[in-house]
Amino acid sequence: MKSVVRTISIYVFLFVITGLLYPFVITNIGRIFFKEKVKGSIIYRDGRPVASKLIAQPFVSPYLFWGRPSTNNYNPLSSGGSNLGPTNPELYRVVKERIKNLRRSGFDGPVPSYLVFASGSGLDPHLPPYAVYSQVERVSRYTGIPKDLLYRLIEKHTEKRFLGFIGEERVNILELNLELLGLMDKYRKSSSSGM
Repeated sequence: MKSVVRTISIYVFLFVITGLLYPFVITNIGRIFFKEKVKGSIIYRDGRPVASKLIAQPFVSPYLFWGRPSTNNYNPLSSGGSNLGPTNPELYRVVKERIKNLRRSGFDGPVPSYLVFASGSGLDPHLPPYAVYSQVERVSRYTGIPKDLLYRLIEKHTEKRFLGFIGEERVNILELNLELLGLMDKYRKSSSSGM
């Protein structure tokens, strides 16, 4: 009987520590120090939630910057890579098709690997700056926005390395495109009023 009471006591003690106390403490630490992240890093536009800046979006319009392709159609509930190895003919076919689609859209020059290979999760919302700069010609052609203005916009949205040496510089494509949409609206208005 003593062992049953002891077992139940240990179970209750561990339940209180790991099931109640620990989640309560960690959640409140997150609320204090990481307010935005605890709430999912949601981006709002005109007071309405648009998307999370932590999850890639399927941008296909030639007017916008494109992010990395996704093997799961950008579905956060089934994140994961394709698990296709470098010698798999299916991977070769998919990448070849993606390059062909980029060329059809008027993409000139070398194609950055980030625009044809999906990330491990299929949901990576970032690209390195050079992969974004490679799209400036197309975006400028479709939007009419001068290239130098687009370059400055990309520079503004380039996140530097953590502590100056950890990780790589990167650009959040969702945040970049949201500002680009606002810029397109302003640019159209100023262009039409100047006529």
